[in-house]
Amino acid sequence: MSLSTTQSTLPTGAEFQDDFLERPDFANVAREVRPAPPRYRNEIGKYSIRRASNCASCGRCVEVCPYGVHVRPEGYRHVMRPFDYRCIGPECAKTEHYCIEACPRKALSLDENPVFETLGDYRWTPDLLVGTWAMAETGRPAGPHLESEVGASGGGFDRLRFRFPESPVAGEIAQKGTVPFSALRREDISTRLLLNRRDDSREKIAIDVPWYGGGMSFGSTNIRALLGKARVAKAFNTFTCTGEGGYPERFVPYKDHVITQVATGLFGVREETIQRARIVEFKYAQGAKPGLGGHLLGDKNTPSVAAMRETVMGVSLFSPFPFHSVYSVEDHKKHLDWIAHVNPSALLSAKVSTPVDVDMVAVGVYYAGGHIVHLDGSYGGTGAAPNIAKKNIAMPIEYAIGRVHQFLEAEGIRDQVTVIASGGVRSPWDLAKAIALGADGCVIGTAELVALGCIRCGACESGRGCARGIATTDDELLELVSVEWCTQRLVNMYSAWRGMLVDILYRLGLDSVTALRGRTDLLYHLDYEDPK
Repeated sequence: MSLSTTQSTLPTGAEFQDDFLERPDFANVAREVRPAPPRYRNEIGKYSIRRASNCASCGRCVEVCPYGVHVRPEGYRHVMRPFDYRCIGPECAKTEHYCIEACPRKALSLDENPVFETLGDYRWTPDLLVGTWAMAETGRPAGPHLESEVGASGGGFDRLRFRFPESPVAGEIAQKGTVPFSALRREDISTRLLLNRRDDSREKIAIDVPWYGGGMSFGSTNIRALLGKARVAKAFNTFTCTGEGGYPERFVPYKDHVITQVATGLFGVREETIQRARIVEFKYAQGAKPGLGGHLLGDKNTPSVAAMRETVMGVSLFSPFPFHSVYSVEDHKKHLDWIAHVNPSALLSAKVSTPVDVDMVAVGVYYAGGHIVHLDGSYGGTGAAPNIAKKNIAMPIEYAIGRVHQFLEAEGIRDQVTVIASGGVRSPWDLAKAIALGADGCVIGTAELVALGCIRCGACESGRGCARGIATTDDELLELVSVEWCTQRLVNMYSAWRGMLVDILYRLGLDSVTALRGRTDLLYHLDYEDPK
C-alpha cells in the first residue's frame, strides 16, 4: 500500500463529533488497516526534504516515491510540501526511486532533521518513537532507516538477541522442538493465548494476540484514547484494563474485552462493574513505584473524574500501599473469594511489582486461586512515578520473568497459571524476548500511547501537561484527538506487531507463540556471546 496518493479522512480532533458514540454501529470495530496520518502538519521524522524554488511541479518525485513523501492531490497543479517524516533517507539512494536523483531540476535536497535527536530517552530512542508512529500510521513495520528492534539502555532486552537458524534446509528441523520449515506457513502460525489454565469451572478465555492493553485510569488518560484502547481490544479479541479510576459507562459496549481493576484506593469499585467483567485484576503494586501507591494530582481530578471515583474534585488522590487487609496468602485468598462471590465466572488476576521475592509472591497468587500473575517491572510507564523509584526499587522485568518461570516449574504448577509481563515492553521484539524468557504474554501501555503521538516528555501527571492531548483531563486538549483516529492508529499498530511476531516465530521455526515460552536456548546475550 502506497501512501503517495491517499490521505486518511479519519477525524483527528477538531472534526470529532460526540454523536459518533450514538450511532448504532459505533461498537463494531474492524481489524482493517487503513492510513491514519498524524495530527500535526510538521510531524517529526529522521530526515528533512527541501524543495527549492526552481521546482517545476512536474510530478516526477510523486511518480517515483513509494513512501508518500511527495503528494499531488487530484486536481492540484502543484506538488504539496514534502511529508518528509516518511522519508527513509540515504537508504533510498540504493533504490531506483530516489527522488533526489530523479528530479530533473535538482530541486530536492536531503538533510538529517536536527529535531530528531531531541526526542525520547535511552529506553525510548528517537528511532523507536518514530518507528512506532510509522506502524500506527501504516500498519506495517518501520522502514530500514530506523532501529525499531532495540533501544540504547545498554541492558535487558536491548542486549538480548534471537538465535535464528542460518539457512534452513527444506524438510530439516533446524532447532529442537521446531516444525520442519517445509511444513511451516506464516498463515498457520498461531498467536492465540489461553488465559485460564486451571482445571476449574471458570471460562476458558483465549485471546488472539499474546498481549493486552495496560491499566490506564479515567482521570489519568483522555477518555477518547481509552475508548480507542477498548475498541482495538474488541477488534483483536483481547483486553484492555480500566486502571484504578473506575469503569466509565462508555466502556459497556466493549465489556467482554475490558478488565476491571481493584486497586488499593478502591476508587470507583462497584459490584455492578465487577459483575460485568470477564477478568478482575487486583493491583497490589506497580513496578514503576512499588511502596508508593497510585497518584492522581488535583488538577486532573475534574468533576467527572471525581464523580467516577466518588471523591472531591480538585483534591489529589493517593492510593495507599498496600491493601491494609492483605499481608499473607490467606488474606489474598479472601480478596479473591470476595470477587468469586460477586462474579463466579470471572478470571482472577493479581498485578504485583517485582521485588527479589517475586517468585514466592507468584506462587502465593496461584495457591490463593488466581489465574493470572501480572508481573510489572521497574520501567512501567506511569507518568507520576518519580525516577528514583523507577530506577532503584523494583527488579527489571527481564530478570523477574525468568525467576518466576523457573520457580513455578520447580513447584510443578507452571502449566496451571498464566504469567503476564509488563514494564518496559516497547516492541514485538521485546514481547517475543519476554515470552522466550518464560512469560506467556505481555501487557503494553506506553507503546499504545506512543502510537497516539506521545513524545515521552514526562509531563503526564499534570492536567494540561500533555501537549499531545493524550494523558489529559483538560477539555481543550481533549479536542486534539478523536475516538475513530485513536482506534485506527491502534488497529494499525496491533496489526504491525502481530505481523512482526509471526515473522519472528517463522524465522525460529515455531508454529505457535506458546512454543516460544521459556525457550532461552533461542536467545543469546551480547555481553556473553560474540554474535559472529
